[in-house]
Amino acid sequence: MISPKPIELAGHGMRLEPLRAEHESALMEAAADGTLWELWYTVVPAPAETKGYIDLALQRQDEGKMLPWAVREAASGKIVGSTRFHDIVPDIDRVEIGYTWYAKSWQRSHVNTACKLLLMTHAFEQLGCEVVGFRTDKFNFTSQRAIEGLGAKKDGVVRHFGKRRDGSARDVVMYSVIASEWPEVKNHLTRRLARHGKHEGRA
Repeated sequence: MISPKPIELAGHGMRLEPLRAEHESALMEAAADGTLWELWYTVVPAPAETKGYIDLALQRQDEGKMLPWAVREAASGKIVGSTRFHDIVPDIDRVEIGYTWYAKSWQRSHVNTACKLLLMTHAFEQLGCEVVGFRTDKFNFTSQRAIEGLGAKKDGVVRHFGKRRDGSARDVVMYSVIASEWPEVKNHLTRRLARHGKHEGRA
């Protein structure tokens, strides 16, 4: 049975720091790069919502439902976004990776691949997960392409599943990687990072 706990994950030019109240101003600055809260299908907090966003994430962490991180790009030292494990189900060794967002200037860079490699390595190799899931809004085509680019398999669409920030009900597209697929997915992500010049062990 998995037992996720707050832990710093580092490598491939990135550092994932357990989310803390002190990250508030840096996350506000990151979200302002592209005014990401204006995207109606995402969960990026507006400036006035950032403290509540962090408080709720930490409450869910205390309940054992989530494990949130702030994402720091090591070379620049900047906090560039946030990500987390969520919908943690210890009895079946399952986590999902989501609530992920990055400042606009860091999108389409090495950041997402590096973070997903760190998170999935931790999930499969340290925690012993049997499956890592992903979900995204049916209208978030950029996210769908990114998840598929990681090597995750599409499980299907769950209709009327949750609520968007504008109050509308949303359909979500579900993906997953199972433990037997992880070695191939890891090799794919490692090769992709090598093309960005971000090699194993580089902080």
